[in-house]
Amino acid sequence: MDVISVEGLSHTYLSGSLRVAALEGVDFGIPEGQMAAIVGPSGSGKSTLLHILGCLMQVERGTYRLSGEDVTKLPGDELARVRGTRIGFVFQAYNLVPQLTALENVELPLAYLGTPRRQRRQRAMQALEAVGLGERARHRPFELSGGQQQRVGVARAVVTEPSVILADEPTGNLDTASGQAVMELFRDLHRQGRTIVVVTHAPEVAAGCERTIHIRDGRVVKDARREGRPRDVARG
Repeated sequence: MDVISVEGLSHTYLSGSLRVAALEGVDFGIPEGQMAAIVGPSGSGKSTLLHILGCLMQVERGTYRLSGEDVTKLPGDELARVRGTRIGFVFQAYNLVPQLTALENVELPLAYLGTPRRQRRQRAMQALEAVGLGERARHRPFELSGGQQQRVGVARAVVTEPSVILADEPTGNLDTASGQAVMELFRDLHRQGRTIVVVTHAPEVAAGCERTIHIRDGRVVKDARREGRPRDVARG
């Protein structure tokens, strides 16, 4: 079953009196348990595609199904529900709340869902331990390295047990060693059966995934699947 399925996905922006096509007839499916990269240069449309896949914006034309549910015409509040329960986000800039500890940052998605405090604290701690940061649970972001902050971001993304994890340039702010460690963490999650989509401009990051979808000028121009174990990646 495809966790993500898009058909005829198109989107345009208005620039003055001009209509600029960001996506034009994009079609692909990502099956459960796959680790895929979406690659493209600046202006290729991958950011618009990421926003649609993350239910951060509504589809203009075409169809988007998430775990079989057509989310194409859902109103904003329903998109927020889907976004909060079925999608985990990992951001280039980490997006941690500086006043909160690592544990409290990981708890946030569960708090928004109304999970009881004791249960969400237990689940958040388990997620931190899974990314090797159990001993840093009480530290705030400024007390953590960039790689550690990104690991907190990964723990936050998986704590709700989402259908898919979307990672937006997850190694872009990291040095080579930290970037490799974060990508290895994604591969560990992939080996556990998680569905992961990494959006990146860097081919060396895409090399750490089993599939690469190339976007250019709003279209899919190449869809490549890799045989065997993806190679280690350098800095994205």
